[in-house]
Amino acid sequence: MIVHEQDPYNAEPPRPGLATTITPFDSFYVRNHGPVPNIDTDAWRLSIDGLVDHELTLSLADLQNRWPHRQVTATMQCAGNRRAGLIEVRDIPGEDPWGPGATSTAQWTGVRLADVLADAGVHQDARYVALGAPDVSQIADPPQPYGGSIDLGKATSDEVLLAWAMNGDPLPAVHGGPVRVVVPGYIGARSVKWVQRITVQTTPSDNYFQATAYRLLPAEADPATAGPGDGLPLAAVALNAAIISPDDDAHVAAGRLEVAGYAYAGDDRTVARVDVSTDEGRSWVQADLDPAASPWSWQHWTAAVDVTPGKQTVIARAWDSTGASQPESPRHLWNPKGYINNSWARSHVHAM
Repeated sequence: MIVHEQDPYNAEPPRPGLATTITPFDSFYVRNHGPVPNIDTDAWRLSIDGLVDHELTLSLADLQNRWPHRQVTATMQCAGNRRAGLIEVRDIPGEDPWGPGATSTAQWTGVRLADVLADAGVHQDARYVALGAPDVSQIADPPQPYGGSIDLGKATSDEVLLAWAMNGDPLPAVHGGPVRVVVPGYIGARSVKWVQRITVQTTPSDNYFQATAYRLLPAEADPATAGPGDGLPLAAVALNAAIISPDDDAHVAAGRLEVAGYAYAGDDRTVARVDVSTDEGRSWVQADLDPAASPWSWQHWTAAVDVTPGKQTVIARAWDSTGASQPESPRHLWNPKGYINNSWARSHVHAM
């Protein structure tokens, strides 16, 4: 793993670790905002409160025995994925230089959040579901436990889970065990780990990581002085693609070059096409696109292109099912928190 921070632990796999449809535990990226909490699985409880008819307190056994189990293959992507490309445009102090590896895919097992909320009985005036965890982050001022929220429509959709298993095994602590929320199609920050409280309410969460941190600020803003509600709240993942092979600055043989990568559309969109160029976008080769493992999963792609001796740049861009594509340059996307870099993917190669 490429470790960006030890405390809190934040790491991503190198590019070869992104080549499989399902990402193994030891290659799945880790994004934490504080120390991993030490939770006794037997003592763990989840409370459901707020605008509900019946408040609930659930153990892991309750979750596993009261509602039907569901499996969802879903990609999780950090809002800071590919931030390193924005840092090349202008420095972003205090933020980790994530490459394309802050994206991973797993098969999640749990119960639908919708089923649990249905049994609690949601009030008609409810609009949001706030999610609370026990991990205290020093990033917030003052320090506070991590939290966030999603709108009620997303919370009650079929794909959103309270998950206790990952790739068929109990959810590891570093990935949110014993239970985490999995919100397919949304940035990873909304898939709250170690979830302990779910509150149904009329407004979004006022937690620092919902109200202040994960918001897209204008380029001229100072994140040190940004307050709650500034900028745009982040939810659905933006269409993105990355090159897995060849690695950046790789030495390759001139002639035919096999290029591979992943693409992910986020929300309820799918990837429709991926193009690859070796002449700065003057001409393109359409890649072969693998089918998605689920509507919420990334897709891998491959393409064969010709490279001539010397230094060249391999470029990839994706198109989604709405006909939208990626912006060309990270210069047009720079923001002071380094979020949502979905510009064309680039990998520089030295052909010999």
